[in-house]
Amino acid sequence: MKIGKEENPVKELSLALGAGVLAGIAGTAAITISQMIEMRITKRKPSTAPVKAVSKVLKLKPTRKDEKETVSQEIHWTYGTSWGIPRGLLAFAGVQSWPATLLHFAAIWATELTMLPSLDVAPPVTEEEPKAIAIDAFHHAVYAVAAGLVYDAITEKA
Repeated sequence: MKIGKEENPVKELSLALGAGVLAGIAGTAAITISQMIEMRITKRKPSTAPVKAVSKVLKLKPTRKDEKETVSQEIHWTYGTSWGIPRGLLAFAGVQSWPATLLHFAAIWATELTMLPSLDVAPPVTEEEPKAIAIDAFHHAVYAVAAGLVYDAITEKA
């Protein structure tokens, strides 16, 4: 069953959200692997932006360096998993397959490009190097494509 073909909207929404969460987990795994490979190639250190952003928003701070890395990973996985929900909502609204994946990518990346600079934890995109922008866009595309493929696979067989 494909989302949008049922006559029970509560069931449809539940399936869309559940599949979205699973797709978000898959997308987060994909972007994590993509970033690990890129960091190994470029020798870049892991980003501290997630910890900085949450620290500013919630006014909490990890006290030890090893806590920062753990908290950063927890935030990364929670944030990425939660972004699967909008993918499910797109399908629930009738936007399917590659158009949904493209809109999902645009929403995720636009949010990052506006949220992090607004919290003063990353420079605006206009101050970034083109290579850094391309790498960031690539990672977010990896997330969106992986999440979209998993979402479509789950809902096609549901």
